[in-house]
Amino acid sequence: MGGVNPAGRTSGHQGYRRTVLDALPQEEQARTLLGLAAMMRLARCQDDGSWRDANGQSLDEADIVERFHQHVLDHTLIRRIEDPRFTTDGIPANRQARLDIEAPLVFRIRRRQLPDSLPETWQVHEIDRRQVEVTVPPGHLDVMLPERRMAQVRAAGQLPQGFDPSRFYRSVHHPRGLSMTVFGASDCLGQSGLSWEELRERLDPDAIAVYAGNSIGQLDDEGWGGLLKSFVAGQRATSKQMPLGYGQMPADFLNAYVLGSVGATGAVQGACASFLYNLRQGVEDIANGRRRVVMVGTSDAPVTPEIIEGFRAMGALADDDSLKALDALTLLTDADYQRACRPFARNCGFTIAEASQFLMLMDDELALELGARILGSVPAVYTNADGWKRSISAPGIGNYLTLSKAVSLANQILGPDALRQRTFLHAHGTSTPKNRVTESHVLDRVAHAYGIDDWPVVAIKAFVGHSQGSAGGDQLVSALGSFAYGLLPGIPTLDAVADDVHDERLRFFSTPLSFQADAAFINAKGFGGNNATGLVLSPEATERLLTKRHDSAALERWKARQAVTLERATDYETHADKGHFQAVYRFGEGVLEGPELDVRADRIDIPGYGQPVSLSVDNPFGSIND
Repeated sequence: MGGVNPAGRTSGHQGYRRTVLDALPQEEQARTLLGLAAMMRLARCQDDGSWRDANGQSLDEADIVERFHQHVLDHTLIRRIEDPRFTTDGIPANRQARLDIEAPLVFRIRRRQLPDSLPETWQVHEIDRRQVEVTVPPGHLDVMLPERRMAQVRAAGQLPQGFDPSRFYRSVHHPRGLSMTVFGASDCLGQSGLSWEELRERLDPDAIAVYAGNSIGQLDDEGWGGLLKSFVAGQRATSKQMPLGYGQMPADFLNAYVLGSVGATGAVQGACASFLYNLRQGVEDIANGRRRVVMVGTSDAPVTPEIIEGFRAMGALADDDSLKALDALTLLTDADYQRACRPFARNCGFTIAEASQFLMLMDDELALELGARILGSVPAVYTNADGWKRSISAPGIGNYLTLSKAVSLANQILGPDALRQRTFLHAHGTSTPKNRVTESHVLDRVAHAYGIDDWPVVAIKAFVGHSQGSAGGDQLVSALGSFAYGLLPGIPTLDAVADDVHDERLRFFSTPLSFQADAAFINAKGFGGNNATGLVLSPEATERLLTKRHDSAALERWKARQAVTLERATDYETHADKGHFQAVYRFGEGVLEGPELDVRADRIDIPGYGQPVSLSVDNPFGSIND
C-alpha cells in the first residue's frame, strides 16, 4: 500500500498512526511525530544521520519531537484551509454589471489586449505601435467587475502543511492529483519491498493491470478547471489541460511513467465509491485468472474554490454559517474548524479533502513464491445501485445489498462467532444529517439480521475528511493499520450520538478501542446511487486461508523468502520517515511505437520485457468451423 492523505504517508502506517496517536506507546508516538515533521519540512535528516531544522540549526530527534509536536498536530488532518484565497485574500471572481455612461468614456489600452470584435459604436484611435485610445459613446455598457469573495467554507482535509508531492520528480504543470498519483504509487512500490523490474521480468506483460482514477477528474487550474474558465478569465488554454483533466489519467500516468505496463488498464468512476469500484475490478481479474498483479487506486485533489462552491450550493458541505449555528457560536476558531466533521453526531455537512491511495494486489501463488509482504486480503467487493430515485444525490436501497452480501461472505469464510465478535465496520460516515440516519439504519439492520449485538463502527472522515473517490482507500488503509496495531480509531468529534441515529446494535466510541479483528467491512455510499462494500481480511485470517489452500510447508518457504522483502520495505520506510522520498517517474524511457515488436501467431515479443505476450486467448464460444 502507498499514498498520502491529511494524516500523512500511507506506507509504514504513518497516516493511520496519526489517527490513534495518543493510544500508541511513547516510542511510536515519537516516531510518528518525527516522520511527519520531516514530511512537512520542519526538520531534515542529513546524510550523516544528524538532524537540522529549516534554519540549519542542529537538533536531535527528541528536540524535534518536543519543538514541533503541537505544530504537527495543528497542521495535519482537517483544519482551516491554508490556501490564501480562503483566508484574507478572498477568492478571485467577477461580477456582472451594467454601467450607465452619461458622457463619452475614453480610455487607453494595449493593442493586444483589445478584443478582436468591437461594438460598432466604439471609436479606436492609434497612439503608437503598442497603444490605442478607445472612445465609448454614452449609453449602457455591460462589463465584468473584478472582486474578491470571502469563502463561505473554510475547513478541509489537506495534505500535511509543507508537503508538496510535485517536488520529488520533474513535474511540469501537472495537476495536483497527478503529482499525488506519482507519489502514492511510488510509496506503494517502496513499501512492498519488491523489485518491480524483477517482477515484470518474470510475468507475461498481459498478466499485469492498472485500475486507477478519481471521481471528478483533475479540476484545478492545470487540468480541466483552468481549461473550462480560460475564456471567461481571459487566459489561454494550454496543450496539457485537456488531456491531463481526464478521470482515468492516474492510470495513464502509472502505465506511462511509473510502471511501464502494457497490460489491462482503466478507471471505474462511481462518485464516492470510486476506489472500491477499481478495487473490485482488480480483485475479479485476479480471482478469474486474467491477471496476476494489479495496481489499484485513486487520487483526488478537490480542495479548489469551484468544487467547494459546487458542493456548498448543494447544501452538502459544512459551511461557516452552519458550523456557527450548530454550536451557537459567533466566531469560529482553528479548534472549531478541526471539529468540522462529526459523523453520527449532530452535524451539518461533510468536509472536503484530498488524498491518494494505492494498493498492489497479487494472486496467492505469486505472493508466496515472491515472499511478498501480505497486509491482508480482499475476497470480494460488491456494488449495487439504488433503483428508482427522486433526487439523484439522495441515498437509496443499494447499500443494504452491498453490505449484506459482504457480511454473508464473511460469515461463510470466518464463521458466525468470528463475524459477531471479531469484525468491525469502516462506515462511509460523511457527517451529513442524511447520512447519519440512512447509513446507520443500513448497518443496524444488517447487524440485526446476522445476530451481531455490539458492532464497532469506525468513521475515519472525522480525521481526514471526505476525499471523494479516494474515500474508500482512506478507509481501507486505516483498516490495515488496525490489523497491525490492534486499535480502532475512535470518532473524536463524537460528543454524543445523534438522537436519530440507529444504534441499537452498533458501537460508537470517541477514543481508540483495543480490538483484535479478523476482518473489516469497507462501506461507501456515493452520489447518484453508487454503493459499494468491500470485505478485507486480516493478515492472520489470510494466512489461515493460505494454509488450507496450500500447505504449511509452502507457508514456511514463503516466510523464509519474506525476510528479504521485509528488510527492503523497512529500509524504505526508514528513509521515508527521514523525509527522503524518491518518486518513480521515468519520462521518455523505453518508448516503443510498434515497428520494434516481433509479432507472431502465438505471441508478441516486446523489447525490454522479459516475457512475451501470449496470444493464446480464451474462447468460450466454440467454433463455427466444426
